Amino acid sequence: MILINLLPHREIARKRRKELFNVSLGLSVFIGGILAGLIFLWFEAQISTQQDKNRMLQTEITKFDVQIKEIAGLEGEIAALLARQQAVENLQADRNMPVYLLTELVKQLPEGVYISSLRQEGPNVALQGVAQSNERVSELLRNLANNSPWFARPELVEIVAGSVNLTQRDVRRVSNFQIRVKLVRANEAEKKPAQKSSAAASAGVVG
Repeated sequence: MILINLLPHREIARKRRKELFNVSLGLSVFIGGILAGLIFLWFEAQISTQQDKNRMLQTEITKFDVQIKEIAGLEGEIAALLARQQAVENLQADRNMPVYLLTELVKQLPEGVYISSLRQEGPNVALQGVAQSNERVSELLRNLANNSPWFARPELVEIVAGSVNLTQRDVRRVSNFQIRVKLVRANEAEKKPAQKSSAAASAGVVG
């Protein structure tokens, strides 16, 4: 028996190509979906890993914040202790300041100068006295400024001409003065001679 194909061969070839295209398209969509899923899963894994790292970093940062607060508290306590220690040292030094004041004042008084009143308020000292002349007052100011580490910034407040009756016939002209000066603390006074020695040594080297 002889079979005769009545359909055109071109139509059959077109149909086969269409079926092959549809199969290829389906396979491409399927493979693309698999790749997209794998990429999505990879990104999810990366995000999860980064989130774990972020949580770990945040935990460490919190620990460091606590340690920083503790250190700041310790620094505050140390500063308070040092301040109290300095206050105690200043009080101990201040107990001897009247002794230093009187001793140094006697050393620096020029001949012909007499102190009639002395008042101390903390480191500030007010002096009132009588001098034989204005030059004696100037000499006292120079001595207080340059010759003693225990005094600083002497200032002449007032100088007034006056007179003193030694006898009924012997009347002498004098200068009544007021001076303000700062009494230096012991730790600062001890530094002054060393500073002067260093300055003198430096001047000798330059010369």
